Amino acid sequence: MRTVVVPHPAGGGAVRGASTVTVDENGTPGAPVRHHRDLPAAVHEIEAADHPRWVWTSTSSVYPELLRAGVRVQRCHDLATTGAILSMRDGVPVAPSDDPVDERPGLFDAAPALDVDTVVARFAEQRRRITGDPRLELLVAAESAGTLAAAEMGFGGLPFSAESHRRLLERTLGPRPTGYEMPARIAEVTEEISAVFGRPINPASHTEVLDAFRREGIDVSSTRKHILREVDHPAVPLLLRHRDLSKLFSTNGWHWLDTWVHGNRFRPVYVPGAVVSGRWASRGGGALQIPKALRTSVVADPGWTFVVADAGQLEPRILAAMSGDRRMVAAAGEDDLYAPVAATAFSGDRAKAKVAVLGVLYGATSGDSRSLLAVLRKSFPDAVEFVERAARAGERGEVVHSWLGRACPPAPSSFQSEGDLRARGRFTRNFVVQATAAEWALCLLAELRRRLSTDPDPSAGELVFFQHDEVVVHTRNPSLAAAHITASVEVATRLMFGNTRVRFPMKTAVRTTYADDSE
Repeated sequence: MRTVVVPHPAGGGAVRGASTVTVDENGTPGAPVRHHRDLPAAVHEIEAADHPRWVWTSTSSVYPELLRAGVRVQRCHDLATTGAILSMRDGVPVAPSDDPVDERPGLFDAAPALDVDTVVARFAEQRRRITGDPRLELLVAAESAGTLAAAEMGFGGLPFSAESHRRLLERTLGPRPTGYEMPARIAEVTEEISAVFGRPINPASHTEVLDAFRREGIDVSSTRKHILREVDHPAVPLLLRHRDLSKLFSTNGWHWLDTWVHGNRFRPVYVPGAVVSGRWASRGGGALQIPKALRTSVVADPGWTFVVADAGQLEPRILAAMSGDRRMVAAAGEDDLYAPVAATAFSGDRAKAKVAVLGVLYGATSGDSRSLLAVLRKSFPDAVEFVERAARAGERGEVVHSWLGRACPPAPSSFQSEGDLRARGRFTRNFVVQATAAEWALCLLAELRRRLSTDPDPSAGELVFFQHDEVVVHTRNPSLAAAHITASVEVATRLMFGNTRVRFPMKTAVRTTYADDSE
């Protein structure tokens, strides 16, 4: 059963109402529209009685309000994310909204009021386009489940010790500066750089740094880290140090801590499907780029631990499953895919096998990669041909699709030069695999969320972090959480590829902090 819910515009009161109507899987209403004075109370009552799949304009415009009221739902159909998938399949990427977005945590984006009939009609039109395509059905369901997980993780937050992070900042940068002052350590390094060059230098100025080197008789093309490291000059380590300190201050400094960490929880805003491949991004807070220095501040609650699990060699295994290459499938049935590939094609040289496999995924066809690719093609012809077919399609300006049906963006109208052709081919070559890997990870996330939320044992825990091919569960029972992860991997693999011999082993660690033992 599906229940369409349309919140009423926010009024002067603390609680807004809503209208709901039950529809079938095709979007045909089966009962009159009901009007409710209290949106969270209405959803709570209907969810408890029927567990419907909720249909709403977007999870981000409805669900945060429900979460703040203590209401959670099991399933939804997000019209916005589904519409974006279908629009891209039509060759019309959804343009970013021009409306200003309030990025402060805890607020939901206001959406224009819609009537129930309009929302029902939009759902019916989407169902008309989806019905009959089981892979697309799975993609839409997984994408919508991902929006629920994203909202829940953003609301619940990632356990984070604000005090530990303050100590890190003070130890690394010095006392918290006031006003527009720079931290003491950054100011000190700036003075040291100026002393080395013999005149005041602004290390943040690309032009000033290059000019300073030229006055020393050194022609440096860029201030990029890998370029500077090749320069033999006493200012180089200071410049690199200044860059690291400045990045910490601007990206994860005191302002970041004040904005995104509350109640010892890091509360970012996840944006599911923000990347064309279906990967997630984050809006503010940098949730998907937690630097190593910060990971020691990601601390489990007393009596709790983190179960951190990531899928190793995910994209090569996805390629094996998609291509059906007999030898590659057999290799992907092992814990280490590269070892049997090496034994088959590279006389046991695992390093060469890894370079070859990653090269075919990313289109590395120059130098040693070209000869390694030729060897790989002889032993794994179907796997290599699968991505090369996608590359050729891209070079012709065609659109390619993921396993479940996510379309890549169409070629730009200016797409003409030989360089454009090659770049487009590299993009489509990788898109078919990376987008499918994102789908597998999304199915894993959706199943893991379902298992954790419906487990009668509250010690199983909760999802607190997800990025690309990694999940983190905050739990009082790590063995139970790990079992749920293992079962979710099996379900995701079966949903995506049926009865395949390809395995997706997860490297699982139990920790009290997000940092690994070497950090």
